[in-house]
Amino acid sequence: MGEAPQNVVDDRDQVVFEPGPLDRSSRFYVAGHRGLVGSAIWRRLEAEGFTDLVGRSSAELDLKDRDAVFAFFAETKPRYVVLAAAKVGGILANNTYPVDFLSDNLRIQVNVLDAAVKHGVERLLFLGSSCIYPRLAPQPIKEESLLTGHLEPTNDAYAIAKIAGILHIQAIRRQYGLPWISAMPTNLYGPGDNFSTTGSHVLPALIRRYDEAARSGAASVTNWGTGTPRREFLHVDDLAEACLHLLEHYDGPAQVNVGTGTDVTIREIAETVARVVGFAGETQWDTTKPDGTPQKLLDVSKLADAGWTAQIGLEDGLRSTVQWYRAHADSIRQ
Repeated sequence: MGEAPQNVVDDRDQVVFEPGPLDRSSRFYVAGHRGLVGSAIWRRLEAEGFTDLVGRSSAELDLKDRDAVFAFFAETKPRYVVLAAAKVGGILANNTYPVDFLSDNLRIQVNVLDAAVKHGVERLLFLGSSCIYPRLAPQPIKEESLLTGHLEPTNDAYAIAKIAGILHIQAIRRQYGLPWISAMPTNLYGPGDNFSTTGSHVLPALIRRYDEAARSGAASVTNWGTGTPRREFLHVDDLAEACLHLLEHYDGPAQVNVGTGTDVTIREIAETVARVVGFAGETQWDTTKPDGTPQKLLDVSKLADAGWTAQIGLEDGLRSTVQWYRAHADSIRQ
């Protein structure tokens, strides 16, 4: 499809801003503060000494309701914002409800970003997803690969919404001169994840499947696909630390990849999960089900240049996540 369009890394950006420590006493709104990412960011901000955090559950504030969002910003007037609210799900959910993933996420983004502009938010970080990149992008994927090829069909609607969010941030920088930024995390996991049978991503789905099999004494577990695709996994607490680091150390129109820079096969991650939960049976693979993207490994050079690298190892992260899952098994989404 040729070279990336000009606005992927926009040389029209004229923002002049020197990042530095955020004021711990200023109001900070975390959109989606009860989700996997938002709750981790909230924990990190509390640990870092932020004293005026603001969050609203979806029952308290429907971010798809434009008037309600504008009223919320008029009332609370946050100085800083992390937009971590989104409709998310795994292959099955994305494949089954593409309209919902496109429509809901576009409305959430447009409403929050427009309201934040109107009410003078100083610093904002928009969180996307590594699924924004072409299905067959060269590995590891650089930020410049955005819009250079066809998307993965199983989650293209969600990806388009997130791409729109990146370009929205770039447009705000050009039109209003605001030093807002975007970060694109790789596959995430950790406490607070969605472990439901129909809406979860691959790793929480594997944790639930193998844990239930271990508890029931099942002889085998069957996973989707061939097990050969490669995936990168980042603990959500690492992501939260990276987000604050970027807010305080990075500015620019290009999105920043956030990951570990290493990947494993789905088969390898399944073996690790089985070992961590204590499942000793057989693993089978249903090759009639889709694999998704063959490989998705992010180039994290830009993040490293900004002074940050991931700290939580995969097996250690999995063990703590399994502990959290078992402690909350009675209250998680079914």
